[in-house]
Amino acid sequence: MSSTTSRAVAGPTMLNKVPEITVFFWIIKVLCTSVGESAADYINETLGFGLGPTTALMTALLVAALVVQFRTRAYVPWVYWLSVVLISVVGTLATDNLTDGLGISLLVTAPVFAVLLAGIFLWWYRTEGTLSIHSIVTTRREAFYWLVVLVTFALGTAVGDLLVDRLSMSLLGAVVVFAVALALVVVAWRTRLVAPLTAFWVAYVLTRPLGGSTGDYLSGDRSDGGAGFGTLLTSLVFLAAIIATVAYLSVTGRDRTPVERRDGTATAV
Repeated sequence: MSSTTSRAVAGPTMLNKVPEITVFFWIIKVLCTSVGESAADYINETLGFGLGPTTALMTALLVAALVVQFRTRAYVPWVYWLSVVLISVVGTLATDNLTDGLGISLLVTAPVFAVLLAGIFLWWYRTEGTLSIHSIVTTRREAFYWLVVLVTFALGTAVGDLLVDRLSMSLLGAVVVFAVALALVVVAWRTRLVAPLTAFWVAYVLTRPLGGSTGDYLSGDRSDGGAGFGTLLTSLVFLAAIIATVAYLSVTGRDRTPVERRDGTATAV
């Protein structure tokens, strides 16, 4: 899959709507996935909202956040990452509804989400000629991007739960497995065994079960092999870390795409 070839851009263009891929991107991404897992469990189970009402509430909040995100004309850190946090919760709940609500096996949901993700990637590529996140400059491309993000969260949740619930892997063991898998992707990218674009999207998928497994381990009861911090404390700590990092990026602009000026210099936007 190439990121250098793209079709003619349809519709009005805008500045790139996603951040530059820096270490901060991956840190916040993992934090968001952990919050998605622990927050969904806290609202659903600890507060007793139930799966249906929790899903309705979080979906409404996600829609509101995405409306704001789509209305912006450039990358705005707090809007973008708020959308990611909420979509991580909704993606988690999508899998939970299928497995817990409808009783569909994880052995079914995981491959179905994988096929769905592959289909969306194919649709995106055939429509736009690129899967690069550096080209999110139209509303249509942004719609493809957020659809992919949603399915990656649902897929990652299914894969993570499959290892722990169906294959009886320990909570800490699942964290180690996904951390090693992610490290292998980084090595493959560094050694040019896989293309950067492929490595990015594989890593993007893997960070979901890594973050989710981390959240499960930290919030899980000690009797179940967890650290025993509980879903509320885990969610609050990770949310605080996200807020602090996003605030730093908002002030410094270190994750904003440089835009070339007419005099040849560049500035972050």
